[in-house]
Amino acid sequence: MSCPICADKTDARYKPFCSRRCADIDLAKWLGGGYALPSTDPEDAEHLADELEKQAQKPH
Repeated sequence: MSCPICADKTDARYKPFCSRRCADIDLAKWLGGGYALPSTDPEDAEHLADELEKQAQKPH
C-alpha cells in the first residue's frame, strides 16, 4: 500500500501514511475543508446563510 499523500511506502506506525508529516498534511486538509463536497441543495445554502448571519451578530 502506498501513502495517499506522497505515494511512498506506508509505515505501520502511521498507516495508511508513510510518516507523521503526511498524516498531519491529511489532517490539515480535513480541518481546512479540503475534502468537503460541494452541495447544490438549496436547503444547505439557506442553512449556511442563516449560520453566517448568526455568527456575524455575535459580539466579539
